[in-house]
Amino acid sequence: MTNGDFLRELHDPDIPVPEGMTSAIAVTNLGKLLNAIYNWGRRNSIWPMSFGLACCAIEMIATASSRFDQARFGMEVLRASPRQADLMIVSGTVTKKMVVPIVRLYNQMSEPKYVLAMGACAIGGGPFKEGYNVVSGIDKYVPVDVYVPGCPPTPEALLYGVMQVHKKVFRQSVKTAPWYRKNQLNESLPMPVLGPDLYNPKDREALKKLAEAAREQQMQPAEQA
Repeated sequence: MTNGDFLRELHDPDIPVPEGMTSAIAVTNLGKLLNAIYNWGRRNSIWPMSFGLACCAIEMIATASSRFDQARFGMEVLRASPRQADLMIVSGTVTKKMVVPIVRLYNQMSEPKYVLAMGACAIGGGPFKEGYNVVSGIDKYVPVDVYVPGCPPTPEALLYGVMQVHKKVFRQSVKTAPWYRKNQLNESLPMPVLGPDLYNPKDREALKKLAEAAREQQMQPAEQA
């Protein structure tokens, strides 16, 4: 985002300013000014978590190289600890065994935190969607803010997705952000359970109803006989 774009975002649209001066002057109120300054600092210092899952991770690594240089966006620090990371980039195929530590890492990240799903596999399972060991979309287990499609996406596509995260950060307000509200409890996401298949505790009631319906269908022919 250029200085002109920053000022346009900051400007109050109800107050007219000559067209030629919009890139140099912004008239705003105190609340919007505080949000803009605070979010500007957060937007330009997002630290991704450094883990990769499959071939998309190679493109994510290339994004940090000198040719693409994600350090231009204040993202040169890739953290190995989830407690020091703001952005989780799920880059690659998510297996049913791997989704458990992914949810655990997400729960260990402090607010505010964001998730970017990179590649067709992370978004919906990709070419392995029908596989017995692949999750068909990480958004079934953690909330995803931005999707970057591709197989694999290019580093330019990942940088564009990061810029969309920046836009979302910049539009947030200190007054309405849930992590600044009084008595706000940051509840952890339920951990998926591995068994004969992957089990999400969030779907417990729906799965219980399906099991009861299937049991009733099995008992009907026996009663008719």
